[in-house]
Amino acid sequence: MNFTLDHKTAARFARLALDCVHREYPNKIAHVLSGEADVRPPRELTPAFYGCFDWHSAVHAHWLLARVARLFPKEAFAAEASAVLARSITRENIAAEFRYLQAAGRLAFERPYGLAWLLALGTELRLSDFRLAATLLPLEIIAARRLQEWLEKLPSPDRSGQHFNTAFAMGLALDSAFPKLIEVIQRRARDFYLADRDAPVSYEPSGEDFLSPCLAEADLMRRVLPSQEFSAWLSAFLPDPLPLQPVVSADPSDGKLAHADGLNLSRAWMLAGLAGARPGLAALADSHAAAGLAAVTGEHYEGGHWLGTFAVYLMTAGTSRVP
Repeated sequence: MNFTLDHKTAARFARLALDCVHREYPNKIAHVLSGEADVRPPRELTPAFYGCFDWHSAVHAHWLLARVARLFPKEAFAAEASAVLARSITRENIAAEFRYLQAAGRLAFERPYGLAWLLALGTELRLSDFRLAATLLPLEIIAARRLQEWLEKLPSPDRSGQHFNTAFAMGLALDSAFPKLIEVIQRRARDFYLADRDAPVSYEPSGEDFLSPCLAEADLMRRVLPSQEFSAWLSAFLPDPLPLQPVVSADPSDGKLAHADGLNLSRAWMLAGLAGARPGLAALADSHAAAGLAAVTGEHYEGGHWLGTFAVYLMTAGTSRVP
C-alpha cells in the first residue's frame, strides 16, 4: 500500500484539525484546582491549546496543521492552517501556557504524551516557521526538562496502550532539539527494555488501547540500538510470525472505544518501521494502514478530533527530522 499523502487527502485531514483547534467545547481538562481562582474556562487556562477536546489533542492538531502546511504550501488549506497557527502561537498565549505549567500541582501535567507531542510540534515548526518555533520554545524547554527529569527518576516503564505509555513518548521525543533529553532517552531505553524477551503480543490489545505496548517498545529500540544489536534483540523479543490483525472499533461514537481506529494507525507506522529488520511485517503494516485510514472519516467528533494526526503521522514518515 502507498502511504504517501496527496493534496486531496491532506486537505481532508487538515479540515478535521481546522474544525477543532479553536472549538472549546466539549472539553476534558486534566486540571488541578488550587483555589477558586483556578475555576476558569479552557480558553483562559491554556489559551494556545484549548480546543480539540483536550490539551494533547489540541497540541497535535497544531502539529498536523504545521506538517501539511509545510508539505503542501501552495494549497488553499495551507494558508488557512498557517493563519490558525499564528493565531494560537503568540507570545501572550505561550506566556500563559508557561505560567499554567509552572503553577503548583502541575508537575505531571500531560506527562508524557502531551509533552512529547509538544516537542514534536516544535520540531515541525523549526522546519517551516522559525518565528513560531521561537515563540513556542519556552514551553518546549519546560516539556523537555520535565520529560528528562521524569525519565531519570522513573523506576520502570509504563507498558499500557494509552497516553501514559513510556516507549511511545520516548520515541516522539527522540526527534526533539534537546541533546541532553535525547541522551537520557537512549540510555534509559536500554535500562527499561534491553533485557526484554518474549513480548506478550497475544495479550494485545486491551479494550481501549490506541497504542501497542510491544510494538512501541520495539520501534523505540529500533531507533536506539545499532542495527546488528537490534536485529538480535528483535528476534528474541517479537514472535515470528507476529500474531496481530487489524482491529475494529466496537463503537466509533464512543470516545474510548474509538481508540481502536487509532491503534490500527499507530501499529501501521510502527510495523512499517520494523519491516526493515523483518520484511514480513510490511504486509501487516499495509493491512493495518488500510483499516486505520478507512476509519478517519470525521463522522464522530470522538475520533475526528485526533485520528487525523495519526493518519498524517503514518503517511508522512521520513519528513519530520530537522536537517
